[in-house]
Amino acid sequence: VHTGQHFDAKMADVFFEQFGLSPDHWLGVEPGSPNTQMAHIMLGLERVVNEERPDLMLVVGDVNSTLAGAITANKLGIPLGHLESGLRSRDRGMPEEINRILTDQITDHYFITEQSGMDHLLAEGRPKEAMHFVGNTMIDTLVKFEGRIQAAKVLEELGLPGGTHVLMTIHRPATVDDPQELAKLVDLIALVAKDHPVVFPVHPRTTNNLKQFGLQDRLSGIKGLILGEPMDYFAFQKLIATCAFVITDSGGIQEETTYRQVPCLTLRPNTERPCTVTLGTNELITFDLPALQDAIGRIHAGTFKQGEVPPLWDGHATERVVETLAKVL
Repeated sequence: VHTGQHFDAKMADVFFEQFGLSPDHWLGVEPGSPNTQMAHIMLGLERVVNEERPDLMLVVGDVNSTLAGAITANKLGIPLGHLESGLRSRDRGMPEEINRILTDQITDHYFITEQSGMDHLLAEGRPKEAMHFVGNTMIDTLVKFEGRIQAAKVLEELGLPGGTHVLMTIHRPATVDDPQELAKLVDLIALVAKDHPVVFPVHPRTTNNLKQFGLQDRLSGIKGLILGEPMDYFAFQKLIATCAFVITDSGGIQEETTYRQVPCLTLRPNTERPCTVTLGTNELITFDLPALQDAIGRIHAGTFKQGEVPPLWDGHATERVVETLAKVL
């Protein structure tokens, strides 16, 4: 079921096309407030559930569609599985954190990507027998499509040699909805662009706020900055695989860089994916410019941590999910 929560074609349709998928149901949710979107998603999902009569509903991640699906399943008496269960940032100012907590409160089967998920769920009193440590399905996608990722011509299209550029993605409300924080981001980009080409595919939310806060011209004037729209999956993953390092506030990119052992500097004070810090190549630096300069210095010197791939991030997580579903249904 494609809810349509990401209504921009570059944030949704392009991925269905690239992967050769077409949703069985498209809810066509229009842009609106989180509450409005969730209400429409729940109404649409109720129609789908009544039509399909599923034995279980599986929701993924921590977006509004996740929570809307969880509530719908619960109210209709459908068993619920949650993929990426138990992740916690301990920051309730993040909309995603609320979605994670509430979804796990009514989940029947917990599909867990890393050890912290198991630890959090046990601490919250969830039954251990309902927990399934399956690994990370996002890594399955990387493994399956690695050939097409490496074949992507994005470096040639952008005139980049590979190995020198920095990839940046920023989209979280705490950063892009605050004029002062967004101005700090522009300063940070200017600092990094002095030594590296910076590729910045700009999220629609970020683009709108840059214009609203009068920062667009300042950003566009930074020498060495390559601005663009959101990219397709293969091009974006090729940029991760070939970059010097990544600067982001995205949870998923923290995982993808850890798998590829690419340095990741996360502009947040916390992460719901701590294994990317304790085992992987992720470092939390917020907007502390001296900390950023120190991290970049270690990357240049070759002393930045190498990291390791977390357990069960092996390209077979989806198989374990399917095997578990076959047992519990």
